[in-house]
Amino acid sequence: MLLIIIDALLMVVSLYLIYIWVPPAAILGETSRIVYLHVPLAWVATLSFIVSGLASIQYIRRNAIVYIHYARSSVHIGFFFSILTVITGSLWAKVMWGSYWNWDPRETSITLLLLIYIAYFSLHQIVATNPKGAMLESVYLVMAFVASPFLIFIVPRLYPSLHPEPVINTQGAILLDTEMRLVLVVSVVAFTLFYVSVLKLLLKVYKLEYLITEDVS
Repeated sequence: MLLIIIDALLMVVSLYLIYIWVPPAAILGETSRIVYLHVPLAWVATLSFIVSGLASIQYIRRNAIVYIHYARSSVHIGFFFSILTVITGSLWAKVMWGSYWNWDPRETSITLLLLIYIAYFSLHQIVATNPKGAMLESVYLVMAFVASPFLIFIVPRLYPSLHPEPVINTQGAILLDTEMRLVLVVSVVAFTLFYVSVLKLLLKVYKLEYLITEDVS
């Protein structure tokens, strides 16, 4: 409960900083405020898929049910935040390029990533009652985990892109002034804590569902 309260307060502070405190960027104007949402959303989506992949590896190694609960919970959060990332990115694209979707390399790669995880959800439904289902899910999520860095970090850099330079570019430089950095950091922390809060909630749901299933069987 304390974590939820802290995150709620931090979210309020973050929204205040985004929409009231920080001035708009010189060239991009008011549309620059989308960055403070788009980047944290993309970060949480990436973090979620990383946690899901690592938890799946641990399940394969140790066959402990808690790890598949972590994997399932985190992948749901990652998929949801990926959708939000696409929505905020599309709003940016509409303002900057006049179209919500341009099949830019980054847009194409995120589409492929979403399809990979949509296939996972289909797999989960198919093997839900299979005694080896959790292991099959884990193997699939590990393969998705391996593929994700190529789609998120490598493929978009192999081809010319309309997408602006990442906040942290290939040289490791942060292309933001001090005020923008502060707002972005606060927003990233707020959304990361939100991820942790939702993850803990989903873990409780999966644990309860597992205990009920065990009692019935």
